[in-house]
Amino acid sequence: MQKLLYLSILFSIGFSKSSYAQKTLAHEIGIIAGPVELRSDYGARNDIGNNFKNSGFGVGLIHFLNFSYNQRTFSEDTYFKEHFKIRTELSYSKSELQHFGKYVEGNPNSLGVQQLKGMFGKTQLLNFGMQLEYNFINIHDFERNYRTFNPFVSFGAQISGYKTEANSSLGPLGTVAATFPKYLTPSDGHPFGFSTEKGKTFSLVSSVGTRYKLTPMSDLMIDLRFQYFDTDWIDGLNPNRNIYKENKTNDWLLWLNVGYIYYLDN
Repeated sequence: MQKLLYLSILFSIGFSKSSYAQKTLAHEIGIIAGPVELRSDYGARNDIGNNFKNSGFGVGLIHFLNFSYNQRTFSEDTYFKEHFKIRTELSYSKSELQHFGKYVEGNPNSLGVQQLKGMFGKTQLLNFGMQLEYNFINIHDFERNYRTFNPFVSFGAQISGYKTEANSSLGPLGTVAATFPKYLTPSDGHPFGFSTEKGKTFSLVSSVGTRYKLTPMSDLMIDLRFQYFDTDWIDGLNPNRNIYKENKTNDWLLWLNVGYIYYLDN
């Protein structure tokens, strides 16, 4: 995850230098924060209560490259420069995870129920990447009209560093007494269907949201993020898919965030 931080610093320096070379590109910076739901192998699939209880929190720094003032590359008010921005982001989130739902609501004297109830985990994520954002309202029109909204959608990719822990209150995971049987089976190059590890992966990101024009130089923003990872080890659990067919997808998350965006002088 340190490499991701170094990369973000170098990227920011590069943007800073490019802003001097191309004064016609406008820059916006902001901060975002909000609840995160990591849809993982903990708990019952599609259980609203399970998803809500396994929610965490995320924060991030964002930068927008705004082409609408660029007269060097775009001599006319083209559709692209009036509707598209490039969004760069560095974000961090943390989630505490447990099993909730029908699988732990059975006979409390059952060893399997006790093993699932005893399992708990923690995941930390550091993401860095870019999205191409489409604004539904003409950017200049939005900037000239205060107390208005500008809905947007975006799509992009990120590099994600993760640190995950898998534990049990019954004792060390990997023992028959503490571990639910499906997690004792080797999976995806690991000796078990659980893991405490650090790693990095790619993720696809898509957002939908809106801005609200607060002042001539600032906006409020709310968006809902969907992020799909290129691995199923983000949460530290990954039952063998060849045996346990219910393990159908990699880990993914939903992040509802609110943000404040400030326009830098061009």
